[in-house]
Amino acid sequence: MNILLTGANGFIGCNAAIELSSKPFFRVFATVRRPVQLLVDDLIVMPSIGSDTDFFEALSGQHVVIHTAARAHITTHNSLDPLATFRTVNVDGTLNLARQAAKAGVKRFIFLSSIGVNGVSNKAPFTVNDRPNPSEPYAQSKWEAEQGLVHIAEQTDMEVVIIRPPLVYGANAPGNFGRLVRWVEKGIPLPLGAVHNQRTLVGLDNLVDLIRVCIDHPAAANQVIFAGDDEDVSTTQILRGIAEGMGKSSRLIPVPEPLLWAGASVLGKKAMAEKVLGSLQVDISETKRLLDWEPPYSFAEGMKRCFE
Repeated sequence: MNILLTGANGFIGCNAAIELSSKPFFRVFATVRRPVQLLVDDLIVMPSIGSDTDFFEALSGQHVVIHTAARAHITTHNSLDPLATFRTVNVDGTLNLARQAAKAGVKRFIFLSSIGVNGVSNKAPFTVNDRPNPSEPYAQSKWEAEQGLVHIAEQTDMEVVIIRPPLVYGANAPGNFGRLVRWVEKGIPLPLGAVHNQRTLVGLDNLVDLIRVCIDHPAAANQVIFAGDDEDVSTTQILRGIAEGMGKSSRLIPVPEPLLWAGASVLGKKAMAEKVLGSLQVDISETKRLLDWEPPYSFAEGMKRCFE
């Protein structure tokens, strides 16, 4: 089976490309922004993905597209309109690729979206039946792309699979997990020793395994799939897990959560506090039932693999 995987320069795309290439029944064609050494069958240099990108040659002979390429971060001084900037790649580029894929006869299009489509926090776990409520430009762009993909699937013979992962952790992970790792690495005492929130994370290896299952599982066709580990953890547990994996002391100070929220409010850091102190749980029971899938690794195992 031929697979076109976009975004192989990225954290998730790179690891997915390497893992899938190790399977004898997959031939992976991976797109990268610039030439790199990567243990995959074929590399395709594609400096940008947008509304006018020509994917004709890259799509030739492909059975499945796994689209992990995305614009995930921008800085305020680089963009006066963050949503418009995200849309260029995440919406226009995605839908351009999907339309060309359908025209080329691709059977299935797997889109890596974000649980942010559902929201940034919750009081009860998100389910696949919940109404989307994106509150940040990145998540809004992913939601718009999802809607466009559903329309394309309805108008063509190409199946679409949408995967919404929460925070992904793994070796050299970027973003918020990478920030937590740096905090622990510096040995700075942190006032996060008594945080009792509940967050669903997904280990990189668990996410890649789920992507693998979605490549050809009949029940995945035209579904929204929630990704996640099988257990929820608090920020305190995450930091302790990181410290243990690194062989360091976690140096966590048990400060009451109300004081942390109050301090964040005074400093104008409520959005950051929401991600550190708030809960975000994802109900993956439908994913497990639909695909007969279980996350291969526990949180403890996944955390250990981060630092091996």
